Amino acid sequence: MRIAIVHGANLRMLGRREPEVYGSDTLEDINRRLHALAEELGVEIEVFQSNSEGAILDYLEEAVPRIDGVLINPGAFTHTSVALRDALAGIDRPFVEVHLSNPAARESFRRRSYLAPVAAGVVAGFRAESYLLALRGLLAHLSRD
Repeated sequence: MRIAIVHGANLRMLGRREPEVYGSDTLEDINRRLHALAEELGVEIEVFQSNSEGAILDYLEEAVPRIDGVLINPGAFTHTSVALRDALAGIDRPFVEVHLSNPAARESFRRRSYLAPVAAGVVAGFRAESYLLALRGLLAHLSRD
C-alpha cells in the first residue's frame, strides 16, 4: 500500500510560523515521524509539498496510478479551492484532510472546508500528531474496502 502525503501552502514555514497555533515541529520533523510510522505499519509513503495550487493538482493527477490514498494538509487552500476539491473527488482515491490547528476554533473564514464534504475523514487540532492520527485513520478506512 502506498499513501501520498501532500503538504500545502506555507507548511515549509512550520516551526517558525505562529508556533503558538501550529506547534514547534518543522515540516521535516513531521515527515520523519510519518516515515517512521509508515515503516512500523508496513506501508510506503511519498511526500510532496508546494505553495502552488496548480503544482498540487498536477501532482495528484500524476500520482494516481501508484497510490492507494491521500493524506492532505491543504493549508489555506482548504477554504478557497474548488479546483483542489474537484481534483480530490475526481482521482477516485480516498483522502483524509488534516490540520495542525482546529479550524473550527479559529477565525470564521477558516470554518468552511471545500474538501471535508468529499473526504473520508478530517483530523484537526492535535498539531503534528494530527498527521499520525490521519495516517492511521486512512489506513483503517482502506482496510475496510
